Formats: sequence, structure tokens, C-alpha cells
Amino acid sequence: MRTIPLVDGPVELRGALDLERTPTGVLPRRLPAWTKEQYQDPSMDGVTMMPGGVRLVFRTDACELELEVLTCTGQLESDEAPRPTGMLELLVDGVLAGRRQAPVGHVMRRAGPGGEQRLVPGEPGVVRFTGLRPGMKHVELWLPQQTPTELVALRVDGEVRAPLPDGRRRWVHHGSSISHCVEAEGPTGTWPAVAAALGGVETINLSLAGNSVLDPYVARTIRDLPADLISLKVGINIVALAAFRLRTFAPAVHGFLDTIRDGHPDTPLLVVSPVSCPALEHTPGPATTGRDGGIVALGDPDDVDTGALTLAVVRDELARLVAARGAHDPHLRHLDGRELLGPDDVGGLTDGLHPDAAAYRRMGKRFAAVAFADGGPFGRGAAPRRPTARRSA
Repeated sequence: MRTIPLVDGPVELRGALDLERTPTGVLPRRLPAWTKEQYQDPSMDGVTMMPGGVRLVFRTDACELELEVLTCTGQLESDEAPRPTGMLELLVDGVLAGRRQAPVGHVMRRAGPGGEQRLVPGEPGVVRFTGLRPGMKHVELWLPQQTPTELVALRVDGEVRAPLPDGRRRWVHHGSSISHCVEAEGPTGTWPAVAAALGGVETINLSLAGNSVLDPYVARTIRDLPADLISLKVGINIVALAAFRLRTFAPAVHGFLDTIRDGHPDTPLLVVSPVSCPALEHTPGPATTGRDGGIVALGDPDDVDTGALTLAVVRDELARLVAARGAHDPHLRHLDGRELLGPDDVGGLTDGLHPDAAAYRRMGKRFAAVAFADGGPFGRGAAPRRPTARRSA
């Protein structure tokens, strides 16, 4: 078996905007290194390390390959085992060729939600894929979307070459946990990955579970990325965290869009409002988890008249805002999130908020049917193509 360089070699690491050097290897992050100075919340740091949509891409004639990784998962003191580490999935020429459970490495243990964490050090583990067909083939090795995963070594029993340009458009998506899709059965089962496969595009998923609150550094990141298509799923974290009032919400959305348009003046840009979540439809946040594990809204519905936000208010405001900007921005479109998951689909919510694996797949299919259709916001000919270039993100 040959060891293949993971940095400055033929392998492209797509979906990661920073590679942090560690004593063990390299840790992919989904936001650039400079953004670390602009947030203090450890949960934000944690979700940037979760490699949703991050994959190793290369060509090889190998029939066997192995990836050595060091994961980091969590565990409550009251639980018998750590949280599931998720799956690594191998695509060969675009077809799923294998799935393997990510090994347990480091474990962050805590007494209870919000309690102090302590690290239980772990060791790297190896995931193997065997029986691949002979001959040169295009390979994508997707990392688990919910578990920080340090890359230690890639080994193959053949030659490895850089991937060839394939002409696909690049779609950059930003959203919340409902786009991060921790509950999906694997990294290619997230709804953005499902939609991208159906739409024939390549996706970069900048969704940040619990942290989609119109942060300016995220807008600047999207502004500076090469992109043929851009979508933003806005609202659920803002309502659940009571992060804005009506007075401040619209200017924040305008500022976020203005920043993106500074770098992408003509790129198709789709604003998606929240999917259905019964607890927050007409009751403001903040939200918490109830005794039964379901989400509970703590706000007062009477406060809506003075500017508190609910999902219904956010949907109306986003539709109004996009319509107003559309007068001078013909490539800006709006999609009501209930077209992806509406009131009739809430039985597929695991906790009243997060979809289950089957619901995520339905969302991906519905998004593709709307967005990539002829005349849709991401349909062919929606806007001029950007030049094709090799990239690592």
C-alpha cells in the first residue's frame, strides 16, 4: 500500500476552507482560518470542525484503499456509550460503492447539557474499502457530517492522480442544522447532497448547526468563494435564539445579501425561508428542549405585535424583502421553505424541529425539482458561468 499526501498532492479536499495542522495530521474546517478571530462561542468553533460535505476527491486504479482518521465525539456521563460517529461513504464514478462507520477516537465527556467538558484521549482508527473495480476511476471519499475528523493518512494499492475537470457548476449553500443534517444516515444523505446529485452540480455546504444568524464573516466568506449558484436558508436559528427583532432583522438580511453581491453581482441567489416547525410557527423564541425531548418555544405570542419574531413573521419578511430587491436584482429568488418540508411533513421531525433521514432525502428531491427545473432559480442558463478552475474548497 502506498501512502498518498493529503496536502499539496494529487488529492483535492473539497468542502473545507481551512486545513488546521495538528500533531496527528490535518483537521478540515468549513470556514477560513481568519474567521476564528470574529466569534467567541465554542459551539461555532465546534460546527466549523464538523466536516459536512467535506470529501477527498481523486482518480485511482486502486482496488483497495484505507483512510486513517482520528475522530472526536461527545458523551454524557449518564450515557453508556459515546454519540455515534457517523459514516464515511465512498463514491466511485458518482455511485455509492461503500459505507463504513467512523471509528471512535477522542471523546469529550460532560456531566450534563451545558456542563464542563473533559477530554478522554483516543487513538486513530483505519477505515478500509476493498473490492473496487480495476482500472482508473473517479473517487470521492466523504467524511461524516457530524463528527470532527482529523485526517492522518490515505493509503492505496495503486496509482493516484488529480481529478479531471468535470464541468459541473458549483453550488454554495449556507443554512442551519436543518441543512447541516446531523440526523441524515450519511454524508451523501444530507438534503443538499441529495439535491446536488440530482441537479448535476457540486455542492459546498457551509451550514452551521445552531449558528446560522447572519454573521458578517460568513457573508464575506461566501462573497470570496468561487460560485455558480448560491442559496441561503434563513430563519430557524434566528427565531430559536431570539437573535433579532423585526426592526433589526431586515437590515441584517440586506447587509448579508449586499456583501455577497459585492463578489457575486450576477450569480443566481436563492433565499429559502424556514421549513415547518410547529412550536415556533406563531410563538417567538427563545427555544429550549422539553422533558420529552421536543422543542419548546419560551416567548410570548403577544410580543409579536412589538417586534418579536416567529417563523410566520420571518417567512413574510423574507418574501417581502426579496420581492423588493428583485426590482433591481433579477437573479435573486425566494423559496418558501414549506415547499421542502411543510405542515403535512412534521411527522418526520425527530424532535419537532430536525427532520429524520427519510425527510432529509425528500427535502433534497423537492429542492432539486424546484431549483434545477427549467425556469427554476438554478436552471441551466440562469446566469453566465464563471471560469472553471481547479480548487481545494
